[in-house]
Amino acid sequence: MFLGLDIGTTSTIGILIKLPNEVVGIISRPVTFSAPRVGWAEEDPREWWENVRAIVAAFAERGVDLGAIEGIGVTGMLPAVVLLDSDGELIRPSIQQSDGRCSAEVELLKSEVDPGWFLRTAGNGINQQLVTAKLRWIERNEPENFARIATVFGSYDYINWRLTGRRAVEQNWALEAGFVDLGKMEISPDLVALAHIPLDALPPRSVSHAILGAVTPEAAAATGLVEGTPVVGGAADLIASALGAGLAAEGDVLLKFGGSVDVLVATDKVAPDSRMYLDHHLVPGLWVPNGCMATGGSGLNWFVRTFAGAEAAIAAEKGMSPHAYLDLLAEETPPGADGLLALPYFLGEKTPIHDPLARGIFHGISLSHGLAHFWRALLEGYAYAVAHHIEVMRDMGHQPERYLVSDGGSNSRLWMQIVADVIQAPLQTLTGHPGSCLGAAWTAAIGTGATSEWDGVAAFVQRGPVVEPRAEQRELYRDGYARFRKLYSDNFASTSS
Repeated sequence: MFLGLDIGTTSTIGILIKLPNEVVGIISRPVTFSAPRVGWAEEDPREWWENVRAIVAAFAERGVDLGAIEGIGVTGMLPAVVLLDSDGELIRPSIQQSDGRCSAEVELLKSEVDPGWFLRTAGNGINQQLVTAKLRWIERNEPENFARIATVFGSYDYINWRLTGRRAVEQNWALEAGFVDLGKMEISPDLVALAHIPLDALPPRSVSHAILGAVTPEAAAATGLVEGTPVVGGAADLIASALGAGLAAEGDVLLKFGGSVDVLVATDKVAPDSRMYLDHHLVPGLWVPNGCMATGGSGLNWFVRTFAGAEAAIAAEKGMSPHAYLDLLAEETPPGADGLLALPYFLGEKTPIHDPLARGIFHGISLSHGLAHFWRALLEGYAYAVAHHIEVMRDMGHQPERYLVSDGGSNSRLWMQIVADVIQAPLQTLTGHPGSCLGAAWTAAIGTGATSEWDGVAAFVQRGPVVEPRAEQRELYRDGYARFRKLYSDNFASTSS
């Protein structure tokens, strides 16, 4: 058996798999997301660790023999920023990847460093995703915290450290953070120096499937895991999910509808572009140019909490989720939501515009619009944002052909139909794909030598129905997409794409 742990934005998920194709169990625990100021996104890493402990304990309560676990892989959102002092104490809450507080630091970096040189060297552009920009924000606004920094790493790096006592930064965290020289494939002192931290504050770089260490006596006592159980380097959540979904060949595209919406393309070519991110595929030799929106499911959850209390109560009486009930209501509204248009930039936006100062908009509101119109407009807004990413991917030279959809949002038949209609392409749904935790567990199986077949993970995931685009909606959504792009450019001066 192999344990996969996903340190997600909205929940911590654990999966136990048994080779070749059995899911022993899946357990999740919620995570508290905090936005103490506009554009901020923070969480408490100690809660992630307590969730891991609770998940392992729950497996044990179900009768699972924890001694049968042969390896552990941890995945998580990236690049979250976790800071430790010299005593190993957390300095402050994590700054999440969707956090948009560092716009001034991004602009300052662009004035200090040639953006073209940075892109060629680091493989990613200068944007709000960079850990360097976030560290400079802490330096300027929380100097007492900045002075205490002894370790900088990410969400799953933190859990790996709690499990093994080893401090490391996984290869994709280091790459997206902006610390790796793409030509040399190693941490660059010059890039680290831009963050104004000592070089030794950044732990060594680890490879995803390489064994990082083993469960320590302290971690074993805290979790119930067996001391000495191997732990691999870990994986970025979007890349771990892509592995399980079957993203493997040029032309494959994964649309991942989780807390954020991700658009990932498989390729063997390295072509950095400042509009998108660049990551390693878990399969050695492949790359994954990708886009990640600041929100997705988190934006829908916010809408439900804020505006749909009565509908949530009705949904509960019907034994439905509030999201599914709103889908039913929205199905009664016509495509285009009777002219209502949503710009879902609630935390600013990451790819492809990289504008932390952008904000959400509902445009064209009239007294004839009800809650269902707003819900449909929001689903359509995210679909238009997917179309924007695909347009940029084509401009980068990629040829998206086959579309896979995964994660919780892909269970919404209405949302997937809207996306298919907007991009005018079939969407291959998946069944049995539990998300990033599966990729993490399979990475542990690879790293411990239990298997050498990367594509063996496909045995856990089946292809579901194909959502076909409706040609009669082509023109309506083509016009809607043009309005969507114009709504941003008309309202925000920092247009970058």
